Amino acid sequence: FRNLAPMKKKPLKQIQSNFIGRGFRLAKLTAKVGAKAAGHSLGKLVSSSDKNPEKWSQYLKAQAEILSQELGQLKGSVMKAGQLLSTYGEHFLPPEANELLMSLQHKSPPLEWVRVEKALLQELGQDVLSELAVDPEPFAAASLGQVHRAVIKETGEQLALKIQYPGVEKAIATDLKFLKMMFQLTDLFPSGFQSEAIMEEFKVMLHQELDYEQEARETIWFHNQLRDIPRVQVPRVYQKYSSKRILATEFMDSIPAGDPQVQKWPEETRHEVARLFLNVYMRELFEWGKVQTDPHFGNYRVRLNEEGLPILILLDFGAVRELPYGFQTSYRRMVAGALYHRREDVIAGGRSLGFLRDEDSPEHVDVFVRLCYLVTEPFADPAWKSVPNDLMDSQGRYNWAESDLPQRVARTGTELISQFRLRTPPREVVFIDRKLGGTFTFMSHLGCIIDGRPIITKMVPGSEYASS
Repeated sequence: FRNLAPMKKKPLKQIQSNFIGRGFRLAKLTAKVGAKAAGHSLGKLVSSSDKNPEKWSQYLKAQAEILSQELGQLKGSVMKAGQLLSTYGEHFLPPEANELLMSLQHKSPPLEWVRVEKALLQELGQDVLSELAVDPEPFAAASLGQVHRAVIKETGEQLALKIQYPGVEKAIATDLKFLKMMFQLTDLFPSGFQSEAIMEEFKVMLHQELDYEQEARETIWFHNQLRDIPRVQVPRVYQKYSSKRILATEFMDSIPAGDPQVQKWPEETRHEVARLFLNVYMRELFEWGKVQTDPHFGNYRVRLNEEGLPILILLDFGAVRELPYGFQTSYRRMVAGALYHRREDVIAGGRSLGFLRDEDSPEHVDVFVRLCYLVTEPFADPAWKSVPNDLMDSQGRYNWAESDLPQRVARTGTELISQFRLRTPPREVVFIDRKLGGTFTFMSHLGCIIDGRPIITKMVPGSEYASS
């Protein structure tokens, strides 16, 4: 992409994918983070983190540095885990620690060209590959594959070729055995984090993301859905040059939404990017019932058009999930209840989804309702004055950048878990929560102060459940 400097990291000669070799490296990594935890007397450090914020910050930064270095070398599932950490980490990690983990999204070392070229030849065949001029220098390297720019010789059309790392699918089973242990030892996640649910969702997501034919179909679907929405774009897919492990899409000139250049854009331009993002997310959740569930910054790119207006470009549809109709109906009712402060609809939706049961105590129900109201805080009606004064003005503009909402939600969720019997939520809730967390990070990073209520209320009207 324009303004994207060539990758400077030394290429990897191969990615360790066999059980013994990869397992050995993961065991060494686990021992390393465990030793770091022991060396810092972690139990005492955690209990007194409020009293020793500098020492706690240094510990978390050291753990993040170990992970960012090692996971970038290992690629695959464990690197994806580091990206997941960075998506949530902005809200509970020191900035220095999260910056290291965020580097996994765009600074990972690539695989050397000779192995990538071999993968291209195996997937496309010599005749088809000879139609392309492929740049051997990658412009992006991620957890499961890397991207090379290419040109169709006959037409001059520019492509982005996403090429899956050879053998990466073989490493999933090995990786999953070590991920939970590493999460526990690093203590980078806050207490109450749903590691079991995340790990199960992780497994499903990884297998889905490795099927590039499925991703091509989803990319085409989203391209068609968004083609008539101004200033939101999805690249076209070139199926001739795609396969189960190669995805060829239109090359679209842009920069990452998290690029420092975007921070220098005028405030209203950044706010418009946020509105475009929210509009797509609400359509996914409440209109289409199909959600792209991998919300890290690498999947959102931006550019300015001739008039200086922002264009949002959406990438990576390997982690798309469809919401069953029954789930959609109950979830919409629960959200509508929270948006319009109709307690009975929050409770009805919560019971349909299995969060609440008829025998639950009034205290249990009260905490659950309070949690739902909290989650929808950025979209609250300012007339209710239910939002802290420093976070929402009288016009309903919510200050995402200064909000501590994720921390307050986490505390209330922990209260619900600790005081009452834990209920396993529907699987759909796990990836919706991940997208919701990523949405807050996106809005916060852009420094947004906007009124998002008109966007969500178009999708969740107030009268839908009022008489039911």
